[in-house]
Amino acid sequence: MKKIVILMLTICMAVLFAACGGASGDAGDAGDDPAQAEQASQAEEQETQMDTKQAKLLYMGHGSIRITTAEDKVIYVDPFVGDASGYEPAADLILSTHGHYDHTAFDKIANRNEDCQTITWKEALEGGEHQTFDLGYAKVEAVEAGYNKNHNVKECVGYVITLSDGVKVYLSGDTSTTEQMPALAEQNIDYAFFCCDGIYNMDTEEASKCAALVKAKHSIPYHMTAADSGIFFDRAVAEQFEADGRIIVEEGETLELAK
Repeated sequence: MKKIVILMLTICMAVLFAACGGASGDAGDAGDDPAQAEQASQAEEQETQMDTKQAKLLYMGHGSIRITTAEDKVIYVDPFVGDASGYEPAADLILSTHGHYDHTAFDKIANRNEDCQTITWKEALEGGEHQTFDLGYAKVEAVEAGYNKNHNVKECVGYVITLSDGVKVYLSGDTSTTEQMPALAEQNIDYAFFCCDGIYNMDTEEASKCAALVKAKHSIPYHMTAADSGIFFDRAVAEQFEADGRIIVEEGETLELAK
């Protein structure tokens, strides 16, 4: 009987020792868990911030636009209008659609990153072919522009900019209806900007027809006056532009770019 009692005590002590050892090990793991959990949480938060951060477009007026990507890359298109503060963010990319003075005020962009690239209509039409530039944070595709007496299709381009999250922005540049516009509908463009001054380019009626060809999710009028007028946004002209998903973006207004 005594042997049985001793045996049972021995078993109980072994079980108790194992339980304590396991608990101690668990406590050690738990001691590491808070730090690891915090690191994992921080990493997840950073990843979420990158996933949720949206690109933004600042309409500076006339044909001048600034895009800040989700990676904080800064793209200027057709610099001309806008106060100095609008050109303060350091440029990573400068695009120009053609050589007229109201699209080539490059001296306004004094702040540029070391690897800043400039793509004008010359590079965009190298070899007489519309070029595509893959920059990682954005893909820039040159497309047709011109087709009127003031703008030669061999010396003018528009751009389709595809951001890293897939958002596509079409900037017509100075143009009338182009032969390529129906094909642009296949790209499922999210935001399309159409010039509509009716003096050197197409008017709002023709621009509205172009919007129907391109079939972007959102269509936006811009470049709605002559540069020498001193007026770089005209609400009355903008209201005459008609399109499905129309957005009117005023001079100095920022637009979040989302699918």
